[in-house]
Amino acid sequence: MKLSPGKNLTDFLRLIRLPNLIIVALTMIMMRYAIIRPILNALPVELQDMPLLITRMSLQLRWYDFMILLLSTVLIAAGGYVINDYFDIRTDLINRGSVIVGNTVTRRKAMMYHNVFNFMGVAGGIYVSARIGNMWLGVLFLLVSGLLYFYSATYKRQFLIGNIIVAFLTALVPFLVVIFDALPVYRHFSVTTVAFPGVSLLFYWVGGFSLFAFLTTLIREIIKDMEDYEGDKAFERKTLPVISGILTSKIVVISLSMITLALLYIVWFLYLTDFITLGYITILIFMPYIWVMIKVITGRSRKDFEIASRLVKFTMLSGILYSLVAGAIITSGKVF
Repeated sequence: MKLSPGKNLTDFLRLIRLPNLIIVALTMIMMRYAIIRPILNALPVELQDMPLLITRMSLQLRWYDFMILLLSTVLIAAGGYVINDYFDIRTDLINRGSVIVGNTVTRRKAMMYHNVFNFMGVAGGIYVSARIGNMWLGVLFLLVSGLLYFYSATYKRQFLIGNIIVAFLTALVPFLVVIFDALPVYRHFSVTTVAFPGVSLLFYWVGGFSLFAFLTTLIREIIKDMEDYEGDKAFERKTLPVISGILTSKIVVISLSMITLALLYIVWFLYLTDFITLGYITILIFMPYIWVMIKVITGRSRKDFEIASRLVKFTMLSGILYSLVAGAIITSGKVF
């Protein structure tokens, strides 16, 4: 039976995980324009060639170079999703009952998509690295591309290694933005201003988002392994639920969730203390996480863990969107 173009397009978008790619792009945009730019604009500096003239720091990486950085990251992520499905055909048939690769998308075409996406992504990353005067940063895109391939081929079948790799790569997304923005800012303002304040503040703020992304992704990956327990067990994958059992996996998820929530409130108490942030954390992150923990504790079926996984994804999105609140607070001058 010949498939319609609409069906092929739908499956292609499912293959590359379009919603996830949108979140990747949104994360990078929010980090740059809701966190980094407001912080730079909030820091007054005195120009060396014009004494006593106070100005504000600003972004130095051109917007079109940033868009190439964003597109490169999204393309490499898309390539990672494609190769993941390429290697997961058998387990996905058990866990989900259907597959895209080997069905509407041939294995050969899937590998072609993977290669094209990665080539374009790495090329774009090298280009932007050259634009900021550090070609070595381009190697990072090549390493990430290779890591995603070996994750799908090998690492995801090993005890916890695959989970940690995915969490690390997710945390790297916001950090990429600050790396590529901070270096041009440092090079420009360190030689044109008196008493240059440095760029460490940018790394502290974005690092907080990266840590949250790491922990929530690690939690979600373990929950997804619980969700895929039957297929992973059938093919003897060494995931945490298969090796240590569902009960131990639940304990790990609950522990990581409590650590994540505790860190959020500690950061608020030590550095922010505003009631807007407190309300945001409580309503959009704390309360959903309570429901996550309830679903994980009481969960017995694949559906229960699927709901918990989606709730964690919601908290990840809430964490990204908090950047809008943070940007408004920074702009108002209540932080510095």
